[in-house]
Amino acid sequence: MDFKGLEVGYDIPALPGMTAEQVQTPCLVLDLDALERNIRAMGDAARAMGVRHRVHGKMHKSVDVALLQMRMGGACGVCCQKVSEAEAFVRGGVMDVLVSNQVTDLAKIDRLARLGLRGARVIVCVDNAQNVADLAAAARRHGVVLECLVEMDVGAGRCGVNGTAAVVALAQAISTAEGLRFSGIQAYHGAMQHLTLFADRKAAMDAAVDLVRAAVAALQGLGLACDIVAGAGTGSWRLEAGSGVYNELQCGSYAFMDVDYGRVLDQDGRRLDQVWENALFVLTGVMSHVRPDWAVCDAGLKAVAMDSGLPVVWGVTGVQYLKCSDEHGEISDPAGILKINDKLRLVPGHCDPTCNLHDWYVGIRGGLVEAVWPISARGKGF
Repeated sequence: MDFKGLEVGYDIPALPGMTAEQVQTPCLVLDLDALERNIRAMGDAARAMGVRHRVHGKMHKSVDVALLQMRMGGACGVCCQKVSEAEAFVRGGVMDVLVSNQVTDLAKIDRLARLGLRGARVIVCVDNAQNVADLAAAARRHGVVLECLVEMDVGAGRCGVNGTAAVVALAQAISTAEGLRFSGIQAYHGAMQHLTLFADRKAAMDAAVDLVRAAVAALQGLGLACDIVAGAGTGSWRLEAGSGVYNELQCGSYAFMDVDYGRVLDQDGRRLDQVWENALFVLTGVMSHVRPDWAVCDAGLKAVAMDSGLPVVWGVTGVQYLKCSDEHGEISDPAGILKINDKLRLVPGHCDPTCNLHDWYVGIRGGLVEAVWPISARGKGF
């Protein structure tokens, strides 16, 4: 991108060519080598298991990261949760977008349909009949086709219809609605992604797969093919990919990783932060060290999300992030090893809302700033 006129420290945290020490804090930094290894590994795994990977853009909210995942990891497109996110991705050149959520407000439906006028493939989830009628009306008004997935509740207890009969009824309504195309089933089990033990996740997923398999078979019996049977997150993707039913994964956090996912164990008993590398960090600077055993940094609640717990200091032994307020993070430093203006990397507890707090990613390789990417859909909540 063109950085002309942008002032470091006011508009932007760094410019390409700067050293890592020159980056202004607090900000988000990406270890580009680790990020690229994660992207390639997921792409290779999905291809080997014969499924597509549609990356979850709600995690990073970045056109640049999504395009990298498509180019380097072979992703088929992006999914997101809001119409405004979808608009940001399409405007940035990501032309295959699934809103993996319900869009029921009429103004939002109209905006969603208008994305088709840009040449994008637009897919949306549905779990009620009135929504089918409203989506169809907007598609006809703009002369576009909106693809629809019937969302099925497979255990998360959030959105989605229950049972095969309800899936079939909605799929039939979609397939006969002018302006709509029935494209399959959304069956994401978000509630089990962070269950620590693999056996617990597998038990939940086995039950979900049985529900989805029955629904797919019933639809096929009526001549309604599912081009997409979607779901899967960083905590469960191998289970969906190996089910013989799911054909599209929606993993997001694998690319960046965070503390919460890092605790989850895979089928071999490894923590997921040993499977996927930490590539995302909140870079923070030490701003006060009045007490010899206690340091204060400039990353608090406005720089790192705390919904999944406190961040972890990366790569420095003997120090621990223990408290936070709006603008400050308090760090235990019993050996007094930290100094004023030292820069620390924090691994956030939850990457998704942390990314939404910032405007830029600073990509670093070999100690130098290689890329600075805008967080294109940051704050897009409509």
